[in-house]
Amino acid sequence: MLTRRKFLETTALALGAIAFPAIGYQGETRQQAPFRISLNVSTIRTYKLPVEQQIEVCGAAGFDGIELWTSDIQAYTGKGGSLSDLAAKLKSHHLILENIIGFAPWAADDPGKRDEGFLQMQREMEITAALGGKYIAAPVSGINRFERSRLDEYAQRYLRIIEAGKKLGVTPLLELWGSGVISKLADAAYLAIATGHPDANLLLDFYHLYRGGNSFDSLNLINLAKLPVFHINDYPVDPPREQLKDSDRVYPGDGICPFNTLIPLFYKSGFRGAFSVELFNEGYCQNNTVAQVLATTIEKTRRVITV
Repeated sequence: MLTRRKFLETTALALGAIAFPAIGYQGETRQQAPFRISLNVSTIRTYKLPVEQQIEVCGAAGFDGIELWTSDIQAYTGKGGSLSDLAAKLKSHHLILENIIGFAPWAADDPGKRDEGFLQMQREMEITAALGGKYIAAPVSGINRFERSRLDEYAQRYLRIIEAGKKLGVTPLLELWGSGVISKLADAAYLAIATGHPDANLLLDFYHLYRGGNSFDSLNLINLAKLPVFHINDYPVDPPREQLKDSDRVYPGDGICPFNTLIPLFYKSGFRGAFSVELFNEGYCQNNTVAQVLATTIEKTRRVITV
């Protein structure tokens, strides 16, 4: 799929125009960073738009891709909407479905709840496949008390959903949450590696890495080139890290995240996926239309990833 971003870049080069200022990555000058800019619809959930309208406004704003929530998709199909029509809408708006966001308790400690969570995850991966998607978020939920000595056991639970997804052409991305069960990058990486499966992969987030007390230097040890999507957002200096909530996230560039060193690392490491904006800041939506919020989102994100 020729994304809107790549089309604009190709056209600009063909005409000899300069769409963006020249930027430097470790001594190499480029016209713009080779990353997609996508949207997690959490950023506009305050507007309570149905999923088909989420796709429309995201496409109109110029995003390359989108992350949809399973609850919104199921509300759509519950009213008689078809997944094939929704897939066609994504295609008509030239949007890549980066993944879908769900909260199936596939990792639950209770065997019965874990089986239920597995079946829920399987249904959601079927939805993903029907929409033309290849990835689904897999936050680690259902574990009552995290025990590092049981990481190999947790890895087997993750392996189970990887193998189920492989039959559908969908990969569950193990998601790190800064205030969740898996908050340390070292634990998330171990868990994924311990599956021994080549499709094991991570879904990381600048806010969550910071909130979990991780060092961004640890990203040097991760194969960023393998990651299909990375959540981008920013965070303020106050409140203190340990007290930050999801709603405290701010637009990329409006906080203290060191993008000036991180984005060159992503480029040099071979990351060519999507930076997907994930915010939960209702304050942005109170006095602005959804079009204004999305215009600001894409403008600020583009500015950060091309610094």
